[in-house]
Amino acid sequence: MKKLVLFFLFIQVSLQAQDILFVGNSLTYTNNMPEILEYIGKKNGVRIKTKSLCFPNYAIIDHLNQGVLQKLLEKQSFDYIIIQQGPSSQEQGKQMLLEDGAKMKALCNKYNIKLGYYIVWPSVRYYHTFNKVIENHTLAAKQNNAILFPVGTVWKEYNTYKEKENLYSLDNFHPSKTGSFLAAITIFHQLYPTKNLQQLPFKKYRKWVTDEGSFNLLIQLVEKL
Repeated sequence: MKKLVLFFLFIQVSLQAQDILFVGNSLTYTNNMPEILEYIGKKNGVRIKTKSLCFPNYAIIDHLNQGVLQKLLEKQSFDYIIIQQGPSSQEQGKQMLLEDGAKMKALCNKYNIKLGYYIVWPSVRYYHTFNKVIENHTLAAKQNNAILFPVGTVWKEYNTYKEKENLYSLDNFHPSKTGSFLAAITIFHQLYPTKNLQQLPFKKYRKWVTDEGSFNLLIQLVEKL
């Protein structure tokens, strides 16, 4: 009987497991955000295994042209590919999200993989373009029938609150540890919307968010999605 129970527990865990490929640039690999996502999954009873194809200044088209992605997909299976490039607030960036995203969607369809768009954020200098960043990513995800991971949306709302931990690193573009945690917890919530984030104990995540008030605000905003 004990072996039978363990077998069903193994089946349940396997069904919840997710293999995710991140295709992007330094906005993803800074602070090893995918590793934070794996940690959140582990602490919440689900196995998340990630792999990253992320290189400095890469856009979606660079990954498609390089060919490493295609070779990887021939050898390894994934449940999701989550794509990320720069803020893409201008018309050229918008067209890249739409057109290169469509090529990525076709590649995902070939291997029966779900496609996701990861909304990023503009630098502090170009913060006034934030609405276009969100708008262009949302349109591209809708047009290409992809999942939207609204990290930038939460980022923008969080910044309306004062005296909280900064999401930006010192260069005013890349994420701080708190910013990377925001990205990871937002992606986790989209993957597992029934998980109660209010139960996450602050002390287990102090490596990335040192202020409890900031942590609680992040959880509150993510759960509103």
